[in-house]
Amino acid sequence: MTDTATGPSLEPALCATAQIDADHPAVRAFAHEHGRGGDERERAVALYLAVRDRFRYDPYRIDLSPAGMRASAVIERGYGWCVPKAALLAAACRVLGIPARVGYADVRNHLSTERLRQALLTDLYLWHGYTDILLEGRWIKATPAFNIELTERFGLLPLAWDGREDSIYHAFDKAGNRHMEYVHQRGSFDDVPLVQIVADFNRHYPRLVRPDAAIGGADFAADVERETR
Repeated sequence: MTDTATGPSLEPALCATAQIDADHPAVRAFAHEHGRGGDERERAVALYLAVRDRFRYDPYRIDLSPAGMRASAVIERGYGWCVPKAALLAAACRVLGIPARVGYADVRNHLSTERLRQALLTDLYLWHGYTDILLEGRWIKATPAFNIELTERFGLLPLAWDGREDSIYHAFDKAGNRHMEYVHQRGSFDDVPLVQIVADFNRHYPRLVRPDAAIGGADFAADVERETR
């Protein structure tokens, strides 16, 4: 759990932005449909579960354009990866008047597909996205990236969130194998720092983002199923 919220105004964490498009009709409809509960914490948890499980995590189809990185793009496409899924959770919270930001960390991920490893040529993932949500006077981290089916397939511990404690990836999987290491915290932002993310991805992951990317039109779910049998 992070420090008590301070600062002159929470308005930037409540407004729609270029990427956290909380004013988009699909985002507003999603927030009102799924953000049910008796108080802000319950509504935020309900939104977390909806973003986590209703949209498949898919790191093969990364679109770094402004349109592709908007929160609403996850709803339109039915899938996303950690950065836009975190933006969607932040946007949905803002719709309901719950202050939310997007946060990032560089992580070392020990579980991946062979195709993704070949595309990245590293197990260090820059700009892993999560959502920072203000509840009961504290900013609390929530990570909605991996849908429950994916965690079960990989043998990971489900990433739950109760709205009271930080929800970040477990260091080990169910079998005790190394899963995730947080290497560097980049902090929280009122909008997705798209220019910085795109620059770093182009520099460090050219095989992932270039037009003839090695990952091509492959099916992430099919690769996961084949490699985890």
